[in-house]
Amino acid sequence: MFACRLPLWRFSATCKSRQSGHFVPWDSCQMLSVKGINTTVGQEQQAGLKGKQVLEDLEMHLARSETEALFHEQPETGNPYLEDTLLRSYLKTHLPPKVLEEVHQDLERFGSRLHTKIQPLSRECELNPPVFRQYDAWGQRVDHIHTCLAWRRMKEISAEEGLIAEAYERRYSNWSRLYQAVKLYLFSSSSGGFNCPLAMTDGAAKVIESLGIPGSLKNAFDRLTTRDPQQFWTSGQWMTERRGGSDVANGTETVARKQPDGTYRLYGFKWFTSAADSDMTLTLARIADAEGQCTQGSRGLSLFFLRVRDEEGKLNNIQVQRLKDKLGTRQMATAELWLQGARAELISAEGRGVAAISNMLNITRIHNVIGAVASMRRMMSLSRDYARKRVAFGKLLKDHPLHMQTIARMEVQVRGAFLLLMEIVRLLGLAETNLAREQEQLLLRLLVPVAKLYTGKQASAVAVEAMESFGGQGYMEDTGLPVILRDTLVLSIWEGTTNILSLDVLRSLVKSQGQVMAVFLSTVQLFPKQDAGSAHPRILVCRYFQLSSGELGTVRVPQDRYQNKCIFNVTHLSESKIILWFCFLTGKSPQDC
Repeated sequence: MFACRLPLWRFSATCKSRQSGHFVPWDSCQMLSVKGINTTVGQEQQAGLKGKQVLEDLEMHLARSETEALFHEQPETGNPYLEDTLLRSYLKTHLPPKVLEEVHQDLERFGSRLHTKIQPLSRECELNPPVFRQYDAWGQRVDHIHTCLAWRRMKEISAEEGLIAEAYERRYSNWSRLYQAVKLYLFSSSSGGFNCPLAMTDGAAKVIESLGIPGSLKNAFDRLTTRDPQQFWTSGQWMTERRGGSDVANGTETVARKQPDGTYRLYGFKWFTSAADSDMTLTLARIADAEGQCTQGSRGLSLFFLRVRDEEGKLNNIQVQRLKDKLGTRQMATAELWLQGARAELISAEGRGVAAISNMLNITRIHNVIGAVASMRRMMSLSRDYARKRVAFGKLLKDHPLHMQTIARMEVQVRGAFLLLMEIVRLLGLAETNLAREQEQLLLRLLVPVAKLYTGKQASAVAVEAMESFGGQGYMEDTGLPVILRDTLVLSIWEGTTNILSLDVLRSLVKSQGQVMAVFLSTVQLFPKQDAGSAHPRILVCRYFQLSSGELGTVRVPQDRYQNKCIFNVTHLSESKIILWFCFLTGKSPQDC
């Protein structure tokens, strides 16, 4: 028989574990505390294994205890309105006192609701994306798109808060549109993706209003702009077909056939329909003549209104082929749809569909800017709060100059984009109430595509930089940060890519015979003249378009490879001018503005 003696250090470790309050099985402790017991080989091995397990459990517990203090503190934000000093300063500077008093109270209340009630719903929308059920249990085709309860609640909240209604009630005259934009800006990053259907709903209401709200569309307009959640409609915008999105003149294949009662039946395939669960939509189609022939090009396109479902909830001769598997905005149902005789109403003059829907595109592009600025502000707010909590290399991130320099650079971009957005919606409010001068209307025509182009790319860049400020945590899905990044990536694509918008800007310059650029340059005279070799954006823009004080009416369209660079310079100049002007109005230096 072989004998062994258990080492004394096992006894001390075990006793310490019991004295410190850590749980160790009594039989293990009793076994290890006996000195000099003679055991068989089997007993020795059993005792050794038990002792080893005890030590491993003890070491693991101690290791976990030590790391618990190293867990990161979650960045948090409060009432987004009260925390946004730039927003409150802007409203105080620009709004009439009586309007400001009412608006401030409502925004403070809305900000509290966003923080306590709406933000949790946003996370639910992200975790519960829409599900498509094509057939029921008995093989009947149902084409049902199921959305979560939180998504449906977002629709109700949008009506209750008047996120569309505010712009059309015009309680505050030309300031109503700006006030609506501010609420949308606060709502966007907490909307769980519902800002997208709101953009198209606003655009549809704008189109119907621009048509004079004909009797057949009054019910639709009232539902799009109501504050009653039970009556509120959202709208789609079915433009993209199989050949692509921006080239609607050559890509639209949908055919409209006139019926004896004056309505139309639409036949075609819509390749990318956002917010497929909407109540109605505006869409383009080509009207077929008696021989079934259609006019090609943009002159053959007309604008139609259609209900997606009837009063019983049945689809309007529409089949859902599938839901899109998207990189981002997964909270929202985007589908491929077959129109198989969908009943529709012609609402534009025949062949004037592109001109009629341009109002919708203008509004949805502004909403794109709102979403971009809101996402940047959200990431900046989280980054700043994290910098106040996270300790690295012996001090808080906010005490590291290089880290704060990065935060400051991002903050400048966000502030410039925000003030550019406010300028655009201010001009839009003037135009909608017939208070805008010709110069202001021209400036609005230029700034909308410029801002959409630039902020769309800017948002994803800022989101990436802000994610980096969280280190590895920024890459973790359950922090919610990657969702923000993914959702920003669509902003440079939806409603026109960078190159498409650059060409749109150039068309506006040519069509106005240079007046647009003349008005723009007249608004940036705050900048001192630079020498001929300067790289100042104003000089670059003037040189690029070959404009001089004596020939502002002549524009030579430059080569394609320089177009985007020029548009970027226009944006930089616009943001710089607005920032400086805002600093002047508030009596602050540019460093403090």
